[in-house]
Amino acid sequence: MKKILLTAILGFGLLGNAIAAGDAAAGKSKAAACAACHGANGIGITDMYPNLAGQHADYLAKQLAAFKDGSRPDAVMKPMAAALSDQDMADISAYFASFSRSGEAAASTSTDTASNSTAVATPAPAAPVMLGDASAGKGLYENGDVARGITACVACHGDEGNSKVLINPNLSAQHPEYIEKQLTAFNSGERVDPSMNAVSKNLTKQDIMDIGAYFKDPEAVATVVAAKPSAEKLTFVGDVEAGKAKAAVCAACHGADGNAMVPVYPKLAGQHEQYLAKQLADFKAGPDGRNDPVMAGQVAMLSEDDMQNLAAYFASQKATPSAVESNVVGEKLYQGGDATRGITACIACHGSTGKGSALAGFPTIATQNVDYLKSQLAKFRDGSRNNDMNSMMTGIAAKLTDEDIQVLSEYMSSLK
Repeated sequence: MKKILLTAILGFGLLGNAIAAGDAAAGKSKAAACAACHGANGIGITDMYPNLAGQHADYLAKQLAAFKDGSRPDAVMKPMAAALSDQDMADISAYFASFSRSGEAAASTSTDTASNSTAVATPAPAAPVMLGDASAGKGLYENGDVARGITACVACHGDEGNSKVLINPNLSAQHPEYIEKQLTAFNSGERVDPSMNAVSKNLTKQDIMDIGAYFKDPEAVATVVAAKPSAEKLTFVGDVEAGKAKAAVCAACHGADGNAMVPVYPKLAGQHEQYLAKQLADFKAGPDGRNDPVMAGQVAMLSEDDMQNLAAYFASQKATPSAVESNVVGEKLYQGGDATRGITACIACHGSTGKGSALAGFPTIATQNVDYLKSQLAKFRDGSRNNDMNSMMTGIAAKLTDEDIQVLSEYMSSLK
């Protein structure tokens, strides 16, 4: 018998449109068919079905929409989601979000007491015995492993899996086996998401089991200081010394060490190597890449090796701190976005400290010059710059006002 398998998934939700407001009471009746797999209170009946209770409503609605339009392939979910309207998806999501993560109905839920007593009757299944190391999993989750190219998870999914970004899922109170299953799918490419594929590709089977073990009971290792791997000396694809020799001509605008003194020019010091190499290649491609008459002239005679070496040199340098004061309004928009205007939180891609993700191709924006940040957001907004992956920045910047750009630029520049 066909069932609606409302599968909440792991992963970065990089973009999202404004989510329709859901009605939890209306969602209760619409979600009835979900109970067969996920329980009436959103607690999956087996470890292979994710818990939906207490998950972000925006995230749940986004995943239902992805099942419906096929951007997340699933043989069971696609035909089931096809019958749901946007409002149906919003209502179902609001209903499951109204529960606590343990499956208890929130005090504000409008469902009657008798119905709730039935709804919470299905107990959460006991988590299976894990073979992983919870302490090692905590270390990976909080610190990553630079030497192995593994990015920390905490910036996007929050302390102990409590995500503050509405389009990134909560991992706390989720079945550990389900977490392992999704990480394995991202690792193998079976499930496609540019960010999560890049982040998880260097995870070993043991790493995945360790992270699962951590989420089996985060409180058990709450007092344990997460071990931070002793990273190997940072290595680069390009030749740093060769890049240094080539960089002499760049100093006039970007500074000898990549710390531009003129605010309209970007700091290159400490930027991700592959991001810098891509920008140089895009400048060389001209209108088909990143259109800039000045930079086009500078890169015209550079070979691929030259560009990689330059990128390695500037990436090896240390960025100087910005003297800009933090902006409270900018912080709120950066950290939480604005769902009413369909503006995605910047933290989802650039992280809580503005360091971005080298593996996923998201640049460091911390300590960057304010004037440069403003000019680039404005260019993404008007379309004069469009070399962003999947038009992510173009879509977000199109919804920003001049005031948004100002406060965001000040906050991002102030990040250390």
